[in-house]
Amino acid sequence: MASSSGWMGNMYSIASRIYFFLIILQIPLFRVPCRSGICTTPLEATSSQLIATDVCPVFVVKALLYPGAVANGIINNRTIPRWDNILNIYNLTNVKEASPETDLKRLEVLAGSYFAVAGAIVGLLKPGRMSMFGTLLVIWGLVKEGIFGKPVNTDPTKAVYVYPTMVIALVCAFASVKYDLKKITRSAPVRPIAKPLQSSKKSKLK
Repeated sequence: MASSSGWMGNMYSIASRIYFFLIILQIPLFRVPCRSGICTTPLEATSSQLIATDVCPVFVVKALLYPGAVANGIINNRTIPRWDNILNIYNLTNVKEASPETDLKRLEVLAGSYFAVAGAIVGLLKPGRMSMFGTLLVIWGLVKEGIFGKPVNTDPTKAVYVYPTMVIALVCAFASVKYDLKKITRSAPVRPIAKPLQSSKKSKLK
């Protein structure tokens, strides 16, 4: 039983770390219009909203975006982007002037992106359900727009698209949730079988 619980604990930790790297390195999971233009990761959607609303300092957003910017820069251009140029790379310099209507039409994707980013960071310390809830919320928002056509999108270049990596994110989000195996495997207490009283036995024999 100890080896089984240890293996499960490693699975939670590995799934949480994979999910963290998917989010923080900005592996494309989807494609939706947002305030900064087109967002392909939960971190991009979250960052554009944070910059537009001044919820947190700019250097915090830059710190979140920088690892992914470095990874993308090395892979695509083989260069490391400058810290001062992060907002320009993600088209966040004029995001405050953009209309909030784009985000309001996709509240599920935006809220799910918030939960996904927060769950990925918190999951490194304590895996929980935040990542799973955020991923499911993002998927529901994408399904609602892609299948039900809400909101209606007439521009094919801004059409919603889901990358296959979303499946990996969903599996990791579910696998990072800790379940109490003791409660699941614990058998129900055996109820004692009621025995007839001695007096009743004698009365039946008579």
